Amino acid sequence: MANHSATKKDVRQSRKRNERNRYYGKTTRNAIRDLRAMDEKKQATDKLPMVASMIDKLAKRGTIHKNKAANLKRKLALKVNGLSK
Repeated sequence: MANHSATKKDVRQSRKRNERNRYYGKTTRNAIRDLRAMDEKKQATDKLPMVASMIDKLAKRGTIHKNKAANLKRKLALKVNGLSK
């Protein structure tokens, strides 16, 4: 590692961003897992917009690719719409 103060600051910033991205990514993955496990359409329909918003935020930040976000949202919507009552 270089001894320049700007380089040290960049290392600190990237470490902080990495931890933040890991936290939000894991939280979103858990929310997706919980949504997929739901059997009741009413609950799943209520939770879908929140999970879709979380996925959009990850794509906006660049944590995941925008096409991956679109594919995740599509698959979740198909799952929720396919539930019966």
